[in-house]
Amino acid sequence: MSFDRLIEKIIEMKNPTVVGLDPRPEYVPEYILRRYQDSDGWTMKAVSKAIFDFNQAIIDQIHDIVPAIKPQAAYYEMFGHYGIRTLEKTIRYAKLNGMFVITDGKRNDIGATMEAYASAHIGAVTICDTEVEPFGADALTVNGYLGTDGIAPLLKCCRERDKGIFVLVKTSNPSSGELQDLRLEDGTPVYAKMGDMCEHWGTDTVGKYGYSAVGAVVGATYPEQLSELRKRLPHTMFLVPGYGAQGGGAEGLKGGFDENGLGAIVNSSRAVMCAYKKEGCDERDFAIAARREAIRMRDDITQYINLG
Repeated sequence: MSFDRLIEKIIEMKNPTVVGLDPRPEYVPEYILRRYQDSDGWTMKAVSKAIFDFNQAIIDQIHDIVPAIKPQAAYYEMFGHYGIRTLEKTIRYAKLNGMFVITDGKRNDIGATMEAYASAHIGAVTICDTEVEPFGADALTVNGYLGTDGIAPLLKCCRERDKGIFVLVKTSNPSSGELQDLRLEDGTPVYAKMGDMCEHWGTDTVGKYGYSAVGAVVGATYPEQLSELRKRLPHTMFLVPGYGAQGGGAEGLKGGFDENGLGAIVNSSRAVMCAYKKEGCDERDFAIAARREAIRMRDDITQYINLG
């Protein structure tokens, strides 16, 4: 009931990164898209099938060097039930290959509705006498701004099923400061207060590496706040978006890690998926190019941290 499983994979691979699988049709090589044209035409069904082939090939190339993937649900939901099926298949394929899966859904609600989200993404449902996991992810990104009512149903799944959540704290987008940097009456920034709530929510789920099941999303684009929050939130695992394409540099990330090189996992999406385009290599080598970029990212980040 903590992020111990993820941390152990990070230690084993000496790689604190996660690959975001957020595929758009224009990222998928033309030859894969055309694979389904004859049978399905240019339809959502065809695109969804092509996206799964794309994801599968990348997972095949990175699962032995990258501990986790992070599919963003919106990129699958945009293709209706076909895309949802591709999300489910992608999660299951990654887990079959030993990867930790973080679904990036940023879900936010209360009561029975949040219980339903929790059951869907990191929990289970009972049909007659059979318990099944709809998606089966290991962790889910969530929005904590409805307070404890929106987090409590998730904590139950974390405790009972060894799952985790990442709560939006200081996000990487340029306008995040419009709300998150505002100061409360005692001078505490809103993002820091949200971080404090993560520490509180995770109190009874701290694992052997000192981190709880309640993590925080903290952007690489704000290195000062990243360092500040690492000191302030000693039991909170960080999911760090914004590296690379959004402008976050490797050296600025080091403040998000503890003295053992743990406590954070850094995301890269488009740079890995579209590495073949940046390299200008044959599109049939897209997955090998993704592997090369994943290795480059790992080496870029780990030069600044002390990871065992």
